Amino acid sequence: MNTYIKIKITKEMLDDAIQKVNEVSVNRTIASKIDTLTGIIGEYVFAQYFFDDWRKNRVGENKGDVDFKDIEIKTSSFPFSEKLNLLVREDYAIKRKPPYYVQIIIDVQSRTADSIQPNTDAFICGWATADEVDNAPKRDMGSKLAQRGGYKCHYINIKQLNDMENFKENFRKH
Repeated sequence: MNTYIKIKITKEMLDDAIQKVNEVSVNRTIASKIDTLTGIIGEYVFAQYFFDDWRKNRVGENKGDVDFKDIEIKTSSFPFSEKLNLLVREDYAIKRKPPYYVQIIIDVQSRTADSIQPNTDAFICGWATADEVDNAPKRDMGSKLAQRGGYKCHYINIKQLNDMENFKENFRKH
């Protein structure tokens, strides 16, 4: 049984993230209206967990690079369910090889949510190594906007991810 770490998204985090959306938005396939906001919030949530301070993030400094040194944060805004997966686009997995991927689910009310509200729970679900992602199966997972996404993703069910309980210990050994 995995230990999911729950972090509340504060109004301050949300307000700051909303101000940065245009600055950090990249030209890529859009899976939902809140993709960029979701990614920023995910990095804030991880910083809160890892450093005990959401402000210790690299948003705006890490464009084209991993989110944190050796750690890529993958975040989805979806009603939380253990049926969800860590998704890594096939082209991204080839281009970049961060040693660690961490999956965060922002527990929004609907799979088609177009906003994130203060006090929403974010679950840090687990982590995988680059090798584990490379060896994971691939398929077109679609998007919230269309049946097909037009690209394949490696996917690992969140129940199969390494437990966050031992992430910091493994990261320090790296």
